[in-house]
Amino acid sequence: MYLLLLLLWFIFNGRVTLEVALFGIVICGWLYWFICKYMGYSFQREKVLVKNIPLYLKYAFVLLWEIFKANVDVIKIIFSPKKAEIQPALVRFHTDLKSEASLVALANSITLTPGTYTVELENGEYVVQALDREKFGEGLEDSVFVKQLRRLEG
Repeated sequence: MYLLLLLLWFIFNGRVTLEVALFGIVICGWLYWFICKYMGYSFQREKVLVKNIPLYLKYAFVLLWEIFKANVDVIKIIFSPKKAEIQPALVRFHTDLKSEASLVALANSITLTPGTYTVELENGEYVVQALDREKFGEGLEDSVFVKQLRRLEG
């Protein structure tokens, strides 16, 4: 993190001189100390984050793929002549994800996916509005998002 802060210091400054380098080393050191002391950051957490980068990237690609697939499904519904067969629904489900970050990431992923919207999240229980119960509302509790987030929590 310290090296990233220092790199950003040089990029934003636009020049590298002895003054800029010394001042950047001091300011970034103070900022790193502040983040560690008052924001709960630690080198151990940084190591875990770096180790999990492939899992975060995989989650991002899975999210993009699911958004693409849901867009196709919504377009099919829009252009389908059988609009009477659509059954919007509020779906409730509970998940066993532990961390607050995972719970929020799941809620945001559901909302980002067309055809679904997270209405409520409380104590691991979600209420999701689905455009069509059959296409979008079933299987949310064991969706690909939940599986990926479990691996990240692991």
